[in-house]
Amino acid sequence: MAGKSGRTIENVPEKSLKKTLFCWEGMLVVLFILINIFCMSISQSYQFANVLREMPKYLTEMFLLFSMAYILVLGEIDISVGATVCLSATLTCMVCNKGLPFIVVILTALGVGAVCGFINGFILTRFQELPAMIVTLGTQIVFRGIAEIALGSGGSISLMNTDGFRMLSGKVGGLIPYIFFVVLILAVVFAVILAKTTFGRSVYAIGSNRLAAYYSGIHVQTIRLIIYTVMGLMSGLAALFLTSVLYGANTTTGNGFEMDAIAMAVFGGISTSGGK
Repeated sequence: MAGKSGRTIENVPEKSLKKTLFCWEGMLVVLFILINIFCMSISQSYQFANVLREMPKYLTEMFLLFSMAYILVLGEIDISVGATVCLSATLTCMVCNKGLPFIVVILTALGVGAVCGFINGFILTRFQELPAMIVTLGTQIVFRGIAEIALGSGGSISLMNTDGFRMLSGKVGGLIPYIFFVVLILAVVFAVILAKTTFGRSVYAIGSNRLAAYYSGIHVQTIRLIIYTVMGLMSGLAALFLTSVLYGANTTTGNGFEMDAIAMAVFGGISTSGGK
């Protein structure tokens, strides 16, 4: 805008190529490109077709990233998601092997995950003095323990009927897996909700100051319960697609998924202290 002197004051930050490249997101893009160049230079098997073939195994963790980002914005953490994936995958395989319709198999995966997430949320909202890390550490042991009881120590289970899961693991044009498009759609949905809706702004407010958010009229505990339940639901979805790739499950399924999801969220710019 122009002042009395006639000079114009620009309130838009100056943009430059240097600032763009050396910002956090720019460095991540550069790092991604360099890693791919390095991998292609040391391995002849590192080709685009091979990357696409292996993509479904790694994209399953993206489902965990979306809801984990919400939990981190709350200023909390959930380290039970890997165990939830394990339990969901185990029970999904068992239900599938009973010969039930595939829609029942899908609902089992999603339902088991949602119940596990709801249990986490219920405990944390009912006993608010308990830290999320301790609660989810306990439920992590319980969920994976149930899976190990069902499978036996170090046990595994294989699918007897893979027809429905073959459909989930299909590809568009024989190259791009369906899961890639599911991930893209969910990424847009979760990003829009967090950035553009009242619910998303409430999540930021809770992460910044839970007590202030409560006194401003935000239903803090209800939102926390919803987010933890959605976290479980996404874990069930991850288990469903992971089963479509592995055609089975074992007691180590989902090991380390929680750390991967947290790392991806932090690399993507989510603060572990909450609120931003």
